[in-house]
Amino acid sequence: MKVLRTPEERFNTILNFRYRPRFTETLNGYEYVRMHYIDEGPRDAKYTFLCLHGQPTWCYLYRKMIPIFLGAGYRVVAPDYYGFGRSDKPVDDECYTFDFHRNSIIEFINHLQLNNIILVVQDWGGLIGLTLPMEMPTKISKLILMNTALGTGEGVPSPGFKAFRGWVNKTPDMDVGRLMLRGTPILTPEEIEAYNAPFPDITYK
Repeated sequence: MKVLRTPEERFNTILNFRYRPRFTETLNGYEYVRMHYIDEGPRDAKYTFLCLHGQPTWCYLYRKMIPIFLGAGYRVVAPDYYGFGRSDKPVDDECYTFDFHRNSIIEFINHLQLNNIILVVQDWGGLIGLTLPMEMPTKISKLILMNTALGTGEGVPSPGFKAFRGWVNKTPDMDVGRLMLRGTPILTPEEIEAYNAPFPDITYK
């Protein structure tokens, strides 16, 4: 699988997110494709908060929640999906399917042997993550849901969502930071740049 890897220096100036970057290239079925994640807090904590980001963001999205979870004495794990954040970005657009992302998260959970998970999901993190309790019911203990949905595969997308999809398809060089600013007008210039950091140019998007 041909991938792009965002240069690490793109992340060097990001403020208030100084967690140690960790990587795995050994997920079953995804060998040699690097996934980034952060893993903080005690390994023997009662619960592990597993934070799944949405589109087109990365684990930086949870920068203000992670310290709260850690401060309560829990472990926090937050991966970047393939194609996002510090994770490798497959060049072939056909790779990016629901199953591709969902299966990678299942393999990631098994790889880290996570249990007693408090699943934290937002946006596409919910569409992917909310299928996990059915897949691994003994591993998921609690849910925190934000701005998301559980898809059924039935029904018709709303006109607003169709319009958004149309805009995305016509905007291959989307300014991710500006898109985030539209939804969160209080973002600082530094935060906007942090959302842009994973994508040096159009080839990474």
